[in-house]
Amino acid sequence: METHSTVHVYLDWAKGRLDEIDATLASLESSAAKLYGDARAKADRAVAGMRQARDAFGKLMKEQAQAGQETLARSKEALDKQWALFERSYQAYVDAAGKQVDVQRAAFEARAAAQRKAWQEAIDKLHKSATVFAVDRRADLDKAVTQMKTQADAVKVKFDKLNKASGESWGALKSALSESRDALDRAYQAAQEAFKRAS
Repeated sequence: METHSTVHVYLDWAKGRLDEIDATLASLESSAAKLYGDARAKADRAVAGMRQARDAFGKLMKEQAQAGQETLARSKEALDKQWALFERSYQAYVDAAGKQVDVQRAAFEARAAAQRKAWQEAIDKLHKSATVFAVDRRADLDKAVTQMKTQADAVKVKFDKLNKASGESWGALKSALSESRDALDRAYQAAQEAFKRAS
């Protein structure tokens, strides 16, 4: 059970990241038409870089879906590298878009929605997984579900506040996304540890 649960948590983590990349790309591809000249060329190169990182990320994820426990750490490192490439290309797009706040805002909204979806899917899957354990062994998993719900609610409140505040800088929006992603990563880690203790 432990290996399956650990792999499951890892794949959920990777799927959440891939969903965020896809949501970002969809948002930016639709807004690229608003850019002209050199900005458009830079944005197109950045989108191509993001697509390349997404494709490599997805390929690695599929390859590792069949992998065992022993390869997960190496796989996560490789996916983290692809994530970093995506983020660099994304920042290049934001730089190319310059002061077009609507482009940044739309990308933030798409990424925030993808993260909220990842949080909810993680909560649902963890809750469903917890039901297979006996009551006395399920306490850690129930605690992890409750903590995840609390964190997800806090993230939603923060995203909603930022979304309503029209003057927030891209740095503040980016920081909120990063904080949410880090919190979700910690929640996945806590869930993984809870599965180990319950197994």
